[in-house]
Amino acid sequence: MLREIDIPPLWLALFAAMAWSIGQAVPIDFTLDRLIGGALIGMGLVLMAVAVGQMVLHHTTFIPRRDPSDLVTSGVFALTRNPIYLGDALVLTGLCLWWNAALALPLVPAFMWLITVRFIIGEEDRIGAHFGATYADYRVQVRRWL
Repeated sequence: MLREIDIPPLWLALFAAMAWSIGQAVPIDFTLDRLIGGALIGMGLVLMAVAVGQMVLHHTTFIPRRDPSDLVTSGVFALTRNPIYLGDALVLTGLCLWWNAALALPLVPAFMWLITVRFIIGEEDRIGAHFGATYADYRVQVRRWL
């Protein structure tokens, strides 16, 4: 049961709630916070949508902890091995700025670490087991985050 709710969107929501709380407690306003925050949120959502679209077109899963049926290495996957998680990090960064929660920005690397430990490392092992040398070559060419 807990494994079913242990998903990246839940972690993003929890980290976003912490950021919002920090922004409420200690708001730090600066001139371009809404503009930059909105742009980052938009970029993150677009990156996630494009990545999911590519995975659907390749008939492979975008749900964590499921076995992939294809290795997607083109498009946004040529820039980062984890475009959906990178999109999550961009959204969280944007929300910190949008909510005047600059003091919450350290939550972004903490979120990235947690996602790496809870999801990415296991996914890399699973993908490596399925695609062997092809995935090993891809890992050498494309970074985990950026």
